[in-house]
Amino acid sequence: MKHPLPAHPEHLCVLRLSALGDVCNLVPTVRALQRQWPGVRITWIIGKGEHSLLAGLSGVEFVVYDKATGLAGMRAIWRQLRETRFDALLHMQQAVRASVLSLGLKARVRIGYDPARAKDKQHWFVQRHLAPHPRAHVLDSFMDFARLLGVQDSSLTWDLPIPEAAVGEARRLTGEAPYLLISPCSSARLRNFRNWSAEGFAAVIDHAWHQYGLKTVLTGSDTPQEREMAEQIRRLCQDEVLIDAIGATSLKGLLALIDRARVVVAPDSGPVHMANALDTPVVGLFATTNPERAGPYRWRDSVVNRYPEAVRTYLNKDPEALEWGQRVRHPDAMSLIRAEDVIARLDALLSEPRNEA
Repeated sequence: MKHPLPAHPEHLCVLRLSALGDVCNLVPTVRALQRQWPGVRITWIIGKGEHSLLAGLSGVEFVVYDKATGLAGMRAIWRQLRETRFDALLHMQQAVRASVLSLGLKARVRIGYDPARAKDKQHWFVQRHLAPHPRAHVLDSFMDFARLLGVQDSSLTWDLPIPEAAVGEARRLTGEAPYLLISPCSSARLRNFRNWSAEGFAAVIDHAWHQYGLKTVLTGSDTPQEREMAEQIRRLCQDEVLIDAIGATSLKGLLALIDRARVVVAPDSGPVHMANALDTPVVGLFATTNPERAGPYRWRDSVVNRYPEAVRTYLNKDPEALEWGQRVRHPDAMSLIRAEDVIARLDALLSEPRNEA
């Protein structure tokens, strides 16, 4: 017998800790739930960095988990929520850590992915599974949770809060002039291989300046890897065309920079999804991950997609026969992206007037 789903939930728990791009893709599901049940309480258990990006999201109570605190941090959350019984727990994080955390939460029904989509045995920790949805984009997989609960209106809205202090951060760096924003690096992970070349970015920066008079803002974390990439790009460009914002803003400040940019150019990383959430035009650079699954949802037509070629070249497989979501973990895969392809996408976006409404 299936565990019953709540007809009119009063209190829902969203469990999704990471990452920046994923939590951006989850927000439309939260908005869909709020449209269906305007009075519903939503408690979102979220990672520390991700919370700093989404803090202030209307109608959402955040409970922050810092993974550095390990089991002690989980116990603190269990104590905080020990008197709370949710109508449903939406277990949206496919990781052992999140599944362990879920064990200390009380809910009338626990909802997770169908076995075909579940990873790390996540489907063992839930009582109801989503309906199968082969070859789904990450955003659509999140929205499937709302659909299972009976939500009919799955239109996409975000309304991410950007405080005035963050807008001030952005303006102090850029002034009022329009600009291109480039976030050249994805997060540093083992065998991640998502970053493009400094030479490619320099060619795009040079084109934006000479063709459109746009300076380029470089953004990213103040890590040795990202600092080195910024220095490589700087050596290839004129100083006056670059604004170095590496490590210079909060995540909210980065959100404000992205919101005011004419176009964002970045590999598969948080900023492409932040741009998508703000409806800022974005050129995503994809070769090691499939943009049909993980690209900027509203701007997939503007992606430079070399994933099929990378699959054929480095995995010797047909992309259609590949397991959905499989990555190409080869250090040369991103070299398949050519500067002229990125520039062509940039030109197409800059030829369209930006809707500031």
